[in-house]
Amino acid sequence: MHIHEMLQVNEEISQSFQRLIPQLSDYSSLPSRESLMEMAANGETFVYLARHPDSEGRIVGSATLVVFQTPTGVHGWIEDVVVDKVVRRQGVGRALTEACLVKARELGLLDVNLTSRPSRIAANRLYQAMGFVRRDTNVYRFAFD
Repeated sequence: MHIHEMLQVNEEISQSFQRLIPQLSDYSSLPSRESLMEMAANGETFVYLARHPDSEGRIVGSATLVVFQTPTGVHGWIEDVVVDKVVRRQGVGRALTEACLVKARELGLLDVNLTSRPSRIAANRLYQAMGFVRRDTNVYRFAFD
């Protein structure tokens, strides 16, 4: 397994997101190549890609660490952890999440948050096994039409 940070965007990376994002969410829009390039360049969004040696180095997963400052401090969120269905349960999700945690430590963050739908049973088990603690909070969404 090879995990690396997305520092530039080429056609392979762009196409990988076109394949992976629908496996994460039925309602999320696909990222444009331009939006991926903005993420790679902005310094507050760290996208990690997983390449699996058994699939000829093909990108088989992604995870994103987003860092932002508020009056209460610098915060980190892990978002959009997705592993291609053909290689699930092989440690890809763990490796991607660990890459995000390593970067968060390097940046001096004291903690990192993430959310996962209850229906994603394997993902929730993984996060708990890695030491994430379920918080007693509500997550709300306001959608603009």
